[in-house]
Amino acid sequence: MDNQRGKGLSFARRIYGPRTIGSGFGGLALMAALVPLDVPVWVWFLLLFNAFLWPHLAYQLSSRSRYPYRAERRNILIDSLGGGFWAATIQFNPLPTVTIVSMMMMHNVAAGGPRLLLRGLLAQATGALIAFLLLGAAFTPNTTTLQVYACIPVLILYPLAVGMVSYGLAIKLGEHKLALRTLSRTDSLTGLLNHGSWKDVLEINFKECKQTQSTATLALIDIDHFKHINDTYGHIVGDNVLRTLSNKLKENLRTEDLAGRYGGDEFCVILPNRTLAQAREIMERLGRVFSHYQHADEPELHVCLSIGLASCRPEYQDASMWLNEADKALYIAKNTGRNKVSIGAADTLMDSVLSKP
Repeated sequence: MDNQRGKGLSFARRIYGPRTIGSGFGGLALMAALVPLDVPVWVWFLLLFNAFLWPHLAYQLSSRSRYPYRAERRNILIDSLGGGFWAATIQFNPLPTVTIVSMMMMHNVAAGGPRLLLRGLLAQATGALIAFLLLGAAFTPNTTTLQVYACIPVLILYPLAVGMVSYGLAIKLGEHKLALRTLSRTDSLTGLLNHGSWKDVLEINFKECKQTQSTATLALIDIDHFKHINDTYGHIVGDNVLRTLSNKLKENLRTEDLAGRYGGDEFCVILPNRTLAQAREIMERLGRVFSHYQHADEPELHVCLSIGLASCRPEYQDASMWLNEADKALYIAKNTGRNKVSIGAADTLMDSVLSKP
């Protein structure tokens, strides 16, 4: 309910500006068209109300309504009713009539599309019929110079106002689409890439490494005994551990390094242009930093990481082989004591070289 009301108020605010400009300057065009005609005094008072008071009253009616969106759509139909009434009242003087009718049509299409346009046309016809009944039917075929000049401001300013509103909506729509795209790619708990997005990035980086023959290292990270942490300290503490690790990843990685949450307590990182030795140093530092984790309510809680590394090797045919090698390395780390960084079988020769003094 509150969300719908907020959207309705936003809609009413968007309409308020164009209606104020259109009614005010359109009123001036109508005055120029009424001057040569012998109309009752009440018509002039009605025109002054419609031109200068109605836009503000309409906004108050919609903003104070329980359902602002519905109220504003009713106001738009009242605008159309008035447009038809004034077109008939000025005896369909060509330029002012076309100006008022086209302004109403633009207003209706911008606010509600074809359906509101059709309802608006019916309202205009009703307004014209009311004017016929009250004032009689007549037609003035000539537009004076004064009437031409009186129509110029509304012909310029009203489309500009509608265009600015449409531009603002387009900008907001673009921002919302970007936010939704980001949300669809991001893990809600950690703010890192989610599983699917990270796999897509992995494919891209693997192909780039193959094409450019560049270096890259893949790291799979597992929080040791995370199930025990959840079972012992609760999921709130467990979630805090996950968020802390994601923050440490952001703090200890370069902007070009790509970190994601692979699933559960498992994280993944692509380190472009990093050798196995460089990646190992980075991951060991991450492990040391993360081991200092402390929870204010659970001071006895200690955490550590098991990490598997795999370099992108020429013999891999696809990204899944690279990922599988990192997964094997993680398996080695978890099954040989945990709290360590290990590498897979394909990189053991390189590891032995790096281990030499």
